[in-house]
Amino acid sequence: MSFMPDLLAAAAAAVPFDPETATRAYLDTLQGAARAKSDAYFEGGYWLPLWSALISLLVYGAMLQFGWAAKWSSWASRLTHREWLKPAIFSVPFIVTASILTLPWSLYTGYFREHQYGMSNQSLGQWFSEAGIGLGVGLVINIIFFTIIYAVIRKSPRRWWLWGAGAVGVLVAFMIMLAPLFIDPLFNKYTPMKGGPVRSEILRIAHEQEIPAHDVYVVDASRQTKRISANVGGLGPTVRIALNDNLLNRSNIQGIKAVMGHEMGHYKLHHIVSLLAYVVLMAAAGLFILWWAAPRILAAYGDRWGVRSVADPASAALLSILLALLGVPGGILFNSIGRHHESEADAFGLEAAREPDGFAMTAMQLSEYRKIEPAAWEEMLFYDHPSGRTRVRMAMDWKAKHLAELPPEQRGMIVMTPPAEPK
Repeated sequence: MSFMPDLLAAAAAAVPFDPETATRAYLDTLQGAARAKSDAYFEGGYWLPLWSALISLLVYGAMLQFGWAAKWSSWASRLTHREWLKPAIFSVPFIVTASILTLPWSLYTGYFREHQYGMSNQSLGQWFSEAGIGLGVGLVINIIFFTIIYAVIRKSPRRWWLWGAGAVGVLVAFMIMLAPLFIDPLFNKYTPMKGGPVRSEILRIAHEQEIPAHDVYVVDASRQTKRISANVGGLGPTVRIALNDNLLNRSNIQGIKAVMGHEMGHYKLHHIVSLLAYVVLMAAAGLFILWWAAPRILAAYGDRWGVRSVADPASAALLSILLALLGVPGGILFNSIGRHHESEADAFGLEAAREPDGFAMTAMQLSEYRKIEPAAWEEMLFYDHPSGRTRVRMAMDWKAKHLAELPPEQRGMIVMTPPAEPK
């Protein structure tokens, strides 16, 4: 018989576990140039939504000012007399032109900035290839959306904002359901995880939480990024457990269990459904503002732009400007919703996986590109997840509360570090 567990338990009891001290020990593992880079990357992102809104204003404003939107609408009318089809035809030059005009900005935010901070593994050719696939997917989605939203505008001029919000909800729900089968595989390869302790532990936790999954998929995300990630994606029959190869290669089993417990929390807490409800409510609020503002703006400037009414597909340029402006405060609100969901999933994951130090270690890994100790106002405005400090402290508070339930070797103050990053 071995007395080692008893000795470890006695040692842990002799030095009381302090969550604040343990939290600080984890936070102090990110110092110097690494912390400065993380802070600079994340703080620079504070301004990206504002610049994106300004660029949208310029691009869609040019479509109105130079009469492009009106010409595309006339072109669609010449091609077909079917009113329901005109918005679909109009959407093609509208989306393609917007994508071309915003390409420099997309290149900066999606490629050059990511390489500047060492977050991307893509070559320029790979980036353009995926951008082309994204444009194709976006065209299909927008053709469907334009057809629906302008049909609603024509049929219900007084309540199109309400029916439009419902249409947004239905379309987003279908995208979530179909993405694992038809969209995600366009960008990444999903491979069933080989048998072993990691797969067994993930499925054990899933079955304990009554999640209907019988396999785990590995995503080759390392071809694009250095970020770690996982999800329980899909909706209804398309639910799928997946983790990217960065998480598999850069973490240990404790960290992987902690992440997967968190992701299973999103599923068990019905966050996809509640997020859909928030999307519909926010869409209703935004579309109501558009319903009120767009006719008034067109009354003043519509003749100059050649846009007859909101029912004219050419009004999409004006609606896009208004949506871009509303997107700045809307993004802050959506951050708060997301942060609340993530915090709930964190708490669920700690209970499901029971790996507080694995959770804290992962929070530190995520802080490679998220400012780890923001001011309260920063976290409130710009974080769609809790900050690293918040998450590590939650894990250490959970550990202190459940100390007696943990194995003896996990009861002391541990600063768990991930395996070395593969060369």
